[in-house]
Amino acid sequence: MQPQFPDRYAHDHPPVRNVNEVVTADLSWGAWAADRVAGVVGSWWFIGTQSALLLSWAALNAVAWMEHWDPYPFILMNLFLSLQAAYTAPMIMMSQNRVAAMDRVRAQNDYEINLKAEEEIRVVLEHLEAQSVLLRQLQQEVREMRAQLGKPEK
Repeated sequence: MQPQFPDRYAHDHPPVRNVNEVVTADLSWGAWAADRVAGVVGSWWFIGTQSALLLSWAALNAVAWMEHWDPYPFILMNLFLSLQAAYTAPMIMMSQNRVAAMDRVRAQNDYEINLKAEEEIRVVLEHLEAQSVLLRQLQQEVREMRAQLGKPEK
């Protein structure tokens, strides 16, 4: 009985992609700007700087050594903060939407890699099983030859 090995496995899949390069390759100026704004606004440096500016604004207007340009309750400061929020919130959302899209691409890429790995593992296991069958057959043939020659097994 001639042992049968599985057919030679053909690696016909495309190379693994770097998702970061794929997603950022066609990044528009607006998406780039939204990412930069989200990165700056979401930092401790921004919080510290904005806090210092707001405290200075309130202190200078409360002490009033100079002419009040925004007396208490700081309506002009509230206007600037509202404008800042009106522009930064949509930019942060755009950045988050882009990150979510990149996560979907990553998940799809991971899925494709997992499918390919599963297929390759199946092929390797089939090949190992064929080798095991062949080894058992060879071992049996060696035993039969030893028995015909009258030599004991070691």
